[in-house]
Amino acid sequence: MKIPVSQILVHFLEKLEVQCIFGIPGSHILPVYDGLHDSSIRSLLVKHEQSAAFMAGGHARITGGVGACITTAGPGATNLVTGIASAYTDNLPVIAITGEAPTHLFGKGGLQESSGEGGSVNQVTLFAGITRYHKLIERTDYLASVLNQAARYLLSGTPGPVVLSIPFNVQKELVDESILDEVAFTRRASKPVISGAYIDQSLELIRAAKRPLIIAGYGCIRAGAQATLSHISEQLNIPVTSSLKAKGAVDERSALSLGSLGVTSGGYARHYLEQEADLVLVLGAGFNERTSYVWDKKLLAGKTVIQVDNNAQQLQKVFVPELAIQADLGAWLDALDDAIQQQQLTAKAPLDVAAFIKTIQQDIDSAGERIFNRQFDHVKAFYRWLEHQFPDGLVMFDDNIVFAQNFYRVSSQDRFYPNTGISSLGHAIPAALGAACTAEKPLFAMLGDGGFHMCAMELMTAVNYNIPLNIVLFNNDTMGLIRKNQHQHYNDRFIDCDFINPDFEKLAQSFGINHTRIENEQDLSGLAAAMDFSNGINLIEIIIDRDAYPNYSSRR
Repeated sequence: MKIPVSQILVHFLEKLEVQCIFGIPGSHILPVYDGLHDSSIRSLLVKHEQSAAFMAGGHARITGGVGACITTAGPGATNLVTGIASAYTDNLPVIAITGEAPTHLFGKGGLQESSGEGGSVNQVTLFAGITRYHKLIERTDYLASVLNQAARYLLSGTPGPVVLSIPFNVQKELVDESILDEVAFTRRASKPVISGAYIDQSLELIRAAKRPLIIAGYGCIRAGAQATLSHISEQLNIPVTSSLKAKGAVDERSALSLGSLGVTSGGYARHYLEQEADLVLVLGAGFNERTSYVWDKKLLAGKTVIQVDNNAQQLQKVFVPELAIQADLGAWLDALDDAIQQQQLTAKAPLDVAAFIKTIQQDIDSAGERIFNRQFDHVKAFYRWLEHQFPDGLVMFDDNIVFAQNFYRVSSQDRFYPNTGISSLGHAIPAALGAACTAEKPLFAMLGDGGFHMCAMELMTAVNYNIPLNIVLFNNDTMGLIRKNQHQHYNDRFIDCDFINPDFEKLAQSFGINHTRIENEQDLSGLAAAMDFSNGINLIEIIIDRDAYPNYSSRR
């Protein structure tokens, strides 16, 4: 049977098991929207296309499946760029469907044309560096091949964003519905057989070490290897630290957790790495600028290093390990765990991690190097309040990562999604809304007032669809990171960082959502009774002194 290409695209999304699609309609994409009308896919109207891409990314992160967004031609497509770039740097399977002017108008100056003809915007070039695959579909004779390629990248073991741009007239052309039989919708996240030699070599290095340390990266979470990682850590008494993105790879409230490693962290893991560790297992961690303390060579000096990553480009990228292994983290950890059991590897001498952290904290306090002074005590108390209030876990999308990195201990029940990738402002609220379609726990979006202004109107998206969401807004009337850097490195020559905020209580009232203001620890006492965190839309405003700065330097 012949059906329109627009309907084929909807069926394609359904076969990818897309649950929600986020976007803004325009005349050039209405045929696809018409196809969505009777689809099982839930379509949500957003306030800006950038948010649509962030929502698709948030949905992909929490489900592990394909996130989707849809826009019209021209500005609809160009507004996606930052959100698609974020998905690209985080290897998220996000598909964007964009409209395009009819092909007979190409090169003639058609409204919102982005074909690249006649001096128009060249969308293919625009997205070339931030997608795994992008295609302007000008004809239907190769449509099956295009869709097959798109599915291949979206469902691969190392996925990334795909952008398909379809001219208005092509959307309306009729093709045989069997075209999708030519598309492979099977996932390609294969787990290769792990070399026994690599396992034996790893065991020998672990056996010889006195104080091994595991640095867990996001690869452990992506592989779903948290339980195995925790089991290995516990049976061998190996402490674990994580990259920021991998907070929660092991329960951070457990006895062997050193918290996260990185320039914006409290420093416990760094001290253990430098002072105690003789063997370091770097598992699925890129050892980027933040994690490596701007690639400080002292961190790994004199250490034996095992590095395991499924991405060959990460191996030996910034340091040379004694053993570099390309492997799926889940498969490798399973194989290592089995070998530990079979060979009955002896546990290391127990270390009281809590006592170690306490000692290091005393040293840090004595040296005046505490990352947060007493002006941030109410912020710390808020995160402790979250831990106690939600023992069964919560879902947190975090733009203001320095607070959670230091104050929030991510448990095995939590889902923590820091804004890594390109670290764009205006991410947390739309990303959380994208996750809300399937999130079964209270949902929190954490961000500063500067970032809030970039995505504030998406609160109305939450209101329009009655999506429960808790927004935690850190209000210091400034771009905090910029002001801190201008204080530390530019002699307080402040420029373009300070601003005047609206009255957030009145703003919340205008949106029809709840609001509360926290200025000190005492204000937390009535918070639980004041709001419904599971079913309401809440704006929690936490006041911070403009001149209170975290005590770390990003060297910029």
